[in-house]
Amino acid sequence: MNKSDLYIYGRHTVEEALEEQPENIDKVFLRNTLKNDSIGNVMELASRNRIPVSHVPGPKLYDLVGNVNDQGIVALMSAVPYMDYGTWFDEKLDLSTNPAVLMLDEVEDPHNVGAIVRTAAAAGINALMVPKHRQAPINAAVYKTSAGTADRIPIVRIGNMNQTIMDLKDEGFWIAGLDQNGNDPLWEQKFDVPMAFIIGNEASGISQKTLEHCDFHIAIPMHNRVPSLNASVSAAILCYEWLRQRA
Repeated sequence: MNKSDLYIYGRHTVEEALEEQPENIDKVFLRNTLKNDSIGNVMELASRNRIPVSHVPGPKLYDLVGNVNDQGIVALMSAVPYMDYGTWFDEKLDLSTNPAVLMLDEVEDPHNVGAIVRTAAAAGINALMVPKHRQAPINAAVYKTSAGTADRIPIVRIGNMNQTIMDLKDEGFWIAGLDQNGNDPLWEQKFDVPMAFIIGNEASGISQKTLEHCDFHIAIPMHNRVPSLNASVSAAILCYEWLRQRA
């Protein structure tokens, strides 16, 4: 697959993609003059698979795909295929090795996501989990920033962050949220069990409900009144502390 942004267009093409490979569709764009009865199936399929939909003016679609017969419907495909959660768990996971996963909670900057992907792959993290909504998709900008490493680590797309956390807990994972206000200093933690590390939004951090599901609220010690680090820098420090303990 070409590692640039991949847009598909036309009612039949987009409907077929929504039916056959919804996990690899990041977003659907609909011309805002379309009548509801002409896009009902697209809307239903997007809603069923929790895929964001934007209603935009015609010139926006032209900007995306050029002078083609788009029929008022365009979809953005991911630059790297996502892995299904069940497939990843059954085929890629060995709990006896005390694996670790990174979970992104609404990290919206593609460059942050790309840098986190690169670090996670380099540190041997077992998977990166990304929600479908309010999250930078794995697009061309992410792939470029990851320096081509986005296809070297399973990227698992999840529908509901908190439900996935509960599923991981049921399988023996401990959940650690990276929280600048946390009371568990990073250097005092022992990562000798399966771990899921949560990285929060650049501005607001981890959502409150997700924080409530965390077993640990890990803080990176800060000096000189610096309030926090960039999300990708924080993720790198965390990943390499986990890797150091495995040495």
